[in-house]
Amino acid sequence: MKKILIIVFIFLSTLTYAQLTSKEEVAPDLVAKREKEKKEITESYLNLKNSLLVSDSLAVVKNAEALKNSLKNFKFKKLSLEQMSEATKTRKEIIELSSAVAATKNINKQRKIFESLSAKYWSQAAKFKPADAALHLQVCPMTGATWLSDSKEIKNPYYPKNMLTCGEVKASL
Repeated sequence: MKKILIIVFIFLSTLTYAQLTSKEEVAPDLVAKREKEKKEITESYLNLKNSLLVSDSLAVVKNAEALKNSLKNFKFKKLSLEQMSEATKTRKEIIELSSAVAATKNINKQRKIFESLSAKYWSQAAKFKPADAALHLQVCPMTGATWLSDSKEIKNPYYPKNMLTCGEVKASL
């Protein structure tokens, strides 16, 4: 009986030590890695939007590819099974839309696909956004098209030549 108690005590001690060291040593590295992944996703989206602002269809292709690649390896955390399923489905749709943007060099087609991509992206933006970043959902009142920005200043990626400052902030994270 004493041997069993000693084995149980050693097991529990080892388990407790492993949990403490994992929280102290591993967790900060994992948190930093995750924040880096979120920052990469957010920056890729914002770079894509900014490429549309200057009507650079080749940069749009490059940034759409970067967004697609940064999303592929991202894993959602702390979600229920239902939330995980929905988030994974939406991420897949965003990846497909990014691929569609990258597949064309026609800036007007890119903008049209980006409209759908932005709506999908907003639904998961809280999961992709780094802790130190702010994102603002902006909308074009003429078309209802939305996009995300890291600034409250309006720069409409759908009509940059005619209505660059047309729009409003609808929500913020």
